[in-house]
Amino acid sequence: MRTPLGMLVAGCLVLMLAACGGRAGQGAAPTGPTKAVKPIVGVVLPDRTTSARWEEQDRPLLSSALNYADIEPFIMNAEGDETKFASIVDQMVERKVKVLMITPLSKEGGLSAQRKAKAAGIPVIDYDRVTLGGEAEYHVGFDSVNVGQLQADGLLQCLGNKPGAQIIEIEGAPSDHNATLFSQGQRAKLGAKYDSGVLKLVKSQPVEDWDNVLGGQLFEQILNANGGKVDGVVAANDGLAGAVIDVLRRKGMAGKVPVTGQDATVDGLRAVLRGDQCMTVDKPVRDEAEAAARLAIAIARGDTDGADDLATGNMRDPVAKRDIKAVLLGATLITKNTVRTLVTSGVVKPAVLCAGDVAPICTEQNIVFG
Repeated sequence: MRTPLGMLVAGCLVLMLAACGGRAGQGAAPTGPTKAVKPIVGVVLPDRTTSARWEEQDRPLLSSALNYADIEPFIMNAEGDETKFASIVDQMVERKVKVLMITPLSKEGGLSAQRKAKAAGIPVIDYDRVTLGGEAEYHVGFDSVNVGQLQADGLLQCLGNKPGAQIIEIEGAPSDHNATLFSQGQRAKLGAKYDSGVLKLVKSQPVEDWDNVLGGQLFEQILNANGGKVDGVVAANDGLAGAVIDVLRRKGMAGKVPVTGQDATVDGLRAVLRGDQCMTVDKPVRDEAEAAARLAIAIARGDTDGADDLATGNMRDPVAKRDIKAVLLGATLITKNTVRTLVTSGVVKPAVLCAGDVAPICTEQNIVFG
């Protein structure tokens, strides 16, 4: 039988073990500092086919900026698939991301994603594309009307004074509001010339999903229906421009017909150097990604005032009839004589740009490569 003194000693031993961390028990409380959970920013990129920028530039730039700020990036690509886009959004909502950044494939897909995020109390940034009729708190992108104006300026410079020049427009996806704004900018410069007869608009053709193969097929159909005659092509981006140039090359017309572009892709810049494409537009993805990352970081940290200080512009949503707080960035017209500026500023590597048949042209343009 245990004595009261023995019971007291046993009780003290139990207390001492507990005070020392209770290493004898599996349920003991840890003694070291706990690691703080990083806030997560979810990013849904649209695809890999309409532009190389999404995987080659946006993903690493966004990931690097968020990691540097001690924010966990959760970046996935929808691969141009609406079902996959919706599934990714569901995963991000389930993981309770602090911010959802999306580049929507369509108005419907973007709106569905935003409603899910709103129900979960997650702020949304429309990245590069606006969801018309949507509920995003912020937008980060370029001044798309100005981009269209730069395309028109480039075409006019390349055409020179050719009266009655016949123009075919190969526009972007009708589901992408940016494509609508590009067209508005083009018409701001070209509309009066079409009306007066200085230029003749053969046809303006939108291309579903920015599909380059479809764009080339539609261009060829329009060209053939016009008796094989065209003096200039407004192509809404470098991918569509490349498809147009392929058709012109098969008909022995490449380099003879000015073709516009946009995005300053490597292929687009090489086409500009060759003279197959008359211009492109540099929309510095680095600037866009860094602006979006700064905005997302502020929101993820709960700094709404800081986020609003960054989003000093407004993007009008004509469907929802509201202004979206926005970061709107500028763009630059690039021609053969100014491609070099993108090399010297580090936008494109000379060894990549100047490979193969473009090497002697790079030398002529004083672009140093190795």
